[in-house]
Amino acid sequence: MSEFLNRSFHGNALSVWLSAAAIVALIAVPLSLGKRFALSRLTHFAKRTRTRADDLVVELLLRSGFVFLVWLTLLVALEVLQLKRGDRSFLRGAAVITFLVQAGIWLNGVIAFWVNSHLAERAASDSASVTTIKALSIGARVFLWAVIFVLALDNLGVDIATLVAGLGITGIAVALAVQNILGDVFAALSIVLDKPFVVGDQIQVDTFAGTVEHIGLKSTRVRSVSGEQIIFSNADLLKGRVRNFKRMYERRIQLLFGISYGTTVATSAETLARIPGIVREAIEAQPHTRFERSHFRGYGESALEFESVYFVSSPDFNLSMDVQQAVNLRVFERFSEEGIEFSFPTSVVIHKGVTAAQNSLAGVVSP
Repeated sequence: MSEFLNRSFHGNALSVWLSAAAIVALIAVPLSLGKRFALSRLTHFAKRTRTRADDLVVELLLRSGFVFLVWLTLLVALEVLQLKRGDRSFLRGAAVITFLVQAGIWLNGVIAFWVNSHLAERAASDSASVTTIKALSIGARVFLWAVIFVLALDNLGVDIATLVAGLGITGIAVALAVQNILGDVFAALSIVLDKPFVVGDQIQVDTFAGTVEHIGLKSTRVRSVSGEQIIFSNADLLKGRVRNFKRMYERRIQLLFGISYGTTVATSAETLARIPGIVREAIEAQPHTRFERSHFRGYGESALEFESVYFVSSPDFNLSMDVQQAVNLRVFERFSEEGIEFSFPTSVVIHKGVTAAQNSLAGVVSP
């Protein structure tokens, strides 16, 4: 039996190999049992808390399995076994690559945990971010495994300087070729993170207005008030000035009118002084209004001009129009009671080749 245990394999007696295997078993079995116990306790604890740190720990423990045990086995072999230089270098390289793979699995778990948490929060209120976040998570995972692959090649002794330089030049060429697409993608990221608007918001860009239907990686789709769908490039959309009507909390209404010069009542200074008060009374008589100001603004070419400003304490456009109509009718009613006449629009028409007498009879001013 002793002769059998003393047989040499790759520079180590069989007894040494068995000792290394026993050490691995002594490490792996408690770790496996401890992992199950920790998962059971942490899962039960995580369900009762609102923090996400414990949920992330549970996710990482679930992803610590066979690859992690292989890495521990290689570390034990390096410490226990007396190996040749070539074999030792091979195991050291395999241990590093195994650790890189395990680190990639952990980091991939962190990305998946963040994506799932974000989507769980935003799916109901901001469905537009779902597609963008999923696409960005795929890009992040591709970048992660590309970095791990390059590090693994470097650990195997491959000269990666040329490879990295080539990838850099290729990346620059690709970026220049698709710079417009990348601009739209980064603009989509800005929209998702900064949230100048979300799906369902009523916005206006330049002269186009409508409701946001979809926010994608390349474009944003808006249903206009006239029914057609308008498609904006994300980059162009953020270059302009976006007006978001959904985030209004009140509407400002400006009331302009003119009083006729020819009315005897209106030309009374006392009556002109009472007009702002009449307008204020008409505004404050309506619900959901906040009076701002009312003034005799100045002397127009054909009327005494008044300007009033008030707010409707609701972003609802239909409600604001109802209030505006009620205020206008009330002002018209009060002016009729007071004998105050609104001015009529006038225009001057010049007839060329007509005598002054004819112009005078026609009521037209001659130059």
